[in-house]
Amino acid sequence: MIKAEEIQKRLREAIKYSNLSQKEIAEKLGINPSTISKYTRLDIFPALDTFANLCEILDVSADEILGLK
Repeated sequence: MIKAEEIQKRLREAIKYSNLSQKEIAEKLGINPSTISKYTRLDIFPALDTFANLCEILDVSADEILGLK
């Protein structure tokens, strides 16, 4: 069974290990940098469209983040 906490952990790690700052990621998504910080602190999870765009920006598979691979 896939758990939200595991998905959030993988997303946090993808953000952390990307070569982009949280500010750069936020600018590419057109959102506030504090929102990216909330993703990394596991406070919130991005909306589905934001999640898809975030995966593209981070060059990571959504399947990988979701634990399907």
